[in-house]
Amino acid sequence: MGVFRSVARPVILAAGRQDGLRRAAERLPVTREVVHRFVPGESVADVMDSVEQLRNSHRLVSIDYLGEDVTDRETAEATVAAYLQLIEAFSTRGEAAAGVRPLEVSIKLSALGQALPRDGEKIALENARAICEPAQRAGVWVTVDAEDHTTTDSTLSVVRELRVDFDWVGTVLQAYLKRTHADCQDFAAPPGATSGRGARIRLCKGAYEEPASVAHRDSAAITDSYLRCLTVLMAGSSYPMVASHDPEIISAVPALARENGCGVDDFEYQMLYGIRDGEQRRLADEGNNVRVYVPFGTQWYGYFVRRLAERPANLTFFLRALAERRR
Repeated sequence: MGVFRSVARPVILAAGRQDGLRRAAERLPVTREVVHRFVPGESVADVMDSVEQLRNSHRLVSIDYLGEDVTDRETAEATVAAYLQLIEAFSTRGEAAAGVRPLEVSIKLSALGQALPRDGEKIALENARAICEPAQRAGVWVTVDAEDHTTTDSTLSVVRELRVDFDWVGTVLQAYLKRTHADCQDFAAPPGATSGRGARIRLCKGAYEEPASVAHRDSAAITDSYLRCLTVLMAGSSYPMVASHDPEIISAVPALARENGCGVDDFEYQMLYGIRDGEQRRLADEGNNVRVYVPFGTQWYGYFVRRLAERPANLTFFLRALAERRR
């Protein structure tokens, strides 16, 4: 695992930034076939088929319309339109709930215009509001995804603005960033605080290649940071979303929940579509809230590359599929 993180992972992530490799991968039928393990399709109809299957197995869902680093306002508006279509499809299921909401959308602010040269943050905020308003009517949660560390301050600023009117909006914090422990304290709202209930926080390890000046790079240090951050969230009045496939982290959750008096509806596990499906089912069958992060859309390349870089098993799966195709 150490060699994978120090050698293979940086190379794979660098490939994710190469337009030539992206265009070549998108033309390969075998790549598209393997991508379906992680991305069930390109249309709302495709992803709603996956929603049906996951809900039938008592799992919750979070849907991400793939796309990021938008450089024009028209594309950002098209992203909003895709989310509105998705929320409308959700609303026909009639699954709104007063407590834990079974349906959620995940949004990236860079896909909503955050990086536009003039008023990017303001445009992204307006577009996020345009998604939150119908989501509220449909009983659907919205969680704002994290991206690389250069966007963190802007992203959390937008989240705070959104939570003024939509206090159920969640966000993602990445445990490998050295700042995240303090961010968890800010969003956790300790019991008795006058500022209201803490935020829904999806805590993940982190999927981007970050410099050592801002991020832990050793696997053990990242896991330690994750558990320290999760302890802060469990002790507060936030709603922690334990986004991890790591057995060490998953096994630590029940004790943390007991120590802090957290019931099954006070937190949830989250895993990615296509990864550790058996473990997802086991946790759900034991009565836990388990949410599956399901991406869809045509802009799958960057997401797919980050999945290959996360775990040696994912890369092995891809290489084995390539080898079988060539036989």
